[in-house]
Amino acid sequence: MSAFKLASAAYPLSWFDRFEDYAEKISDWVAKAAGQGAKLLVFPEYGAMELTSLGGREVAADLERGLREVARHAAAVDALHHEVARRHDVMILGASAPYFLGDRPVNRATLYGPEGVIGHQDKQIMTRFERETWDVVAGKGLKAFDTDLGKIGVVICYDSEFPLLARHLVESGAEILLAPSCTDSLAGFTRVRVGSMARALENQCVVAHAPTVGLCDFCPAVDENVGAASIYGPPDRGFPATGILAETELNAPGWAVADVSLAAIREVRRDGGVLNHLHWYEQASRIRS
Repeated sequence: MSAFKLASAAYPLSWFDRFEDYAEKISDWVAKAAGQGAKLLVFPEYGAMELTSLGGREVAADLERGLREVARHAAAVDALHHEVARRHDVMILGASAPYFLGDRPVNRATLYGPEGVIGHQDKQIMTRFERETWDVVAGKGLKAFDTDLGKIGVVICYDSEFPLLARHLVESGAEILLAPSCTDSLAGFTRVRVGSMARALENQCVVAHAPTVGLCDFCPAVDENVGAASIYGPPDRGFPATGILAETELNAPGWAVADVSLAAIREVRRDGGVLNHLHWYEQASRIRS
């Protein structure tokens, strides 16, 4: 599919007494995006931390017990996302969640399609909170997923601020990058926003930024959330002059939805007003000279 609608979520965290309540929320959000014609949906980093509520207030308030509470629901979360992806015939990057590969968890986002799990992407570079307080560890390696909607890469939050990570995915064929985030301040949100826009510029690709938004009074790891959902492209031929294809209001829950054309990405890389993607390699020779 060379053209399709992409939806990026500005997602608030909710308290649930039952897993069925969480399933109803996810189903409703997916239905709303699919109802607007979206074929690829992006949920935010650590959006799954709302599942700490299923362990009760004491568990949700404890950083370590909260991680393990969320992780224990992984199979049910996979089944739910597969079912709604199949029902609506869409692809979904689920909200990232802690996943224990050993003693400590990685921060893992899972890509789902109508046929099931397409693949996983673990966050590569951890923030100070993750490494110094939460002890969430870095994953190993990045992968561009070959899908019916083109090649897709995932740069989770802080990863979007490091150009070589995105460049590796682009050199692996990615034309669309998904940047789920969870930030507790305007400054943090802005860093991911600026990083995502820069990645769209230098790689002449589309980047979808999906943040958590609003207050969460039961889980201290994600108690404050600032952001707006956006979809970016290069500010060049075939794209808006601002580089912003769609965006929500700051801290307002909802979907940013935009039309994405792989043909437009390929054309701007071939004959844009600038050719950042092509000229990337000239940097090294200029530095050495």
